Amino acid sequence: MRVMQIEGEWGLDHIKLGQRPDPEPGTGEVLIRMKAASINFRDTVMVNRGYGRRSGELPLVPLSDGAGEIIGLGDGVTGLAVGDMVCPAFSQTWVNGPFSERSWAGTLGGPVDGTMREYMVCRAESVAKAPSQMSAAEASTLPCAALTAWNALVTQGHVQAGDVVVIQGTGGVSLFGLIIAKMHGAEVILTSSSDEKLAKGKAMGADHLINYRENAEWGRAVGEITNGRGADHVVEVGGAGTLQQSIRAIRPSGIVSLIGVLSGAGGELNLGPVVTQNVRLQGITVGSADMLREMNRAFELHGVQAPVDPDNGFAFEDVAEALRTFPEGRHFGKVVCEF
Repeated sequence: MRVMQIEGEWGLDHIKLGQRPDPEPGTGEVLIRMKAASINFRDTVMVNRGYGRRSGELPLVPLSDGAGEIIGLGDGVTGLAVGDMVCPAFSQTWVNGPFSERSWAGTLGGPVDGTMREYMVCRAESVAKAPSQMSAAEASTLPCAALTAWNALVTQGHVQAGDVVVIQGTGGVSLFGLIIAKMHGAEVILTSSSDEKLAKGKAMGADHLINYRENAEWGRAVGEITNGRGADHVVEVGGAGTLQQSIRAIRPSGIVSLIGVLSGAGGELNLGPVVTQNVRLQGITVGSADMLREMNRAFELHGVQAPVDPDNGFAFEDVAEALRTFPEGRHFGKVVCEF
């Protein structure tokens, strides 16, 4: 089978087309013909061995998100059939329960080979059926980006109708956060530095828009929008550069879900309000296979369409270019490589 793999040395220049033996499913396993893979910020870090020993060893197949069609079943597999469109879970060793150190050992795209390959064999318990209304390209965006937002807002955040949710930016996690918040009847405040992207977010259902380039004190703006109460949830993807504004924006006893560190992982931070306002600051690392199945069922019920960027699609062999351009932020939603 064909694979795209990092070989010889780490880095984008060392992603090459390679060949590996076709896999066969064993007992309790399924064989998947992969059809699409999508890119996350994590992948741009991993390709340069940015997670240290947790990055794995070379050669390594990159990317953690993907979807494909089951073409073979091992003995003992139930609940899945040949022809099913499925998503391999982000961590093949995190089926249920809380995140643990063992969960790291099974993460796709490092240290385990990822989704940029024609065929994958996975444990049946570590895949989830894709929502029936989604294409392979759409389904490929679910295991990492969508599930991270779901874990933040639903599994751990318990978002409810009438809550006010602040979503930072218009990347994959953020737009799925917008979709999920609106699914649950929440009011959404969307931030971005681009008026064009804010307008697209408005079309997706955002109730209030803040251009943080024009309004650096956007936490204060959230207070004005909520008549001084503050937001119930903030989906925090910026990190050190935006966390202080998130803390300013949250209500007493509200939840700030720290998902990304796009603006930096270190820096000065006034933690006083976190304590005095009883703020819950929670880190989010994707989610389990059981969470993925739960989310996909909900997406199917609600007819959710994944926010794939139609203007930034790539072919199988062009994954290095997709990773190279991803940090430029030209995309709106998810960047996908179709096979």
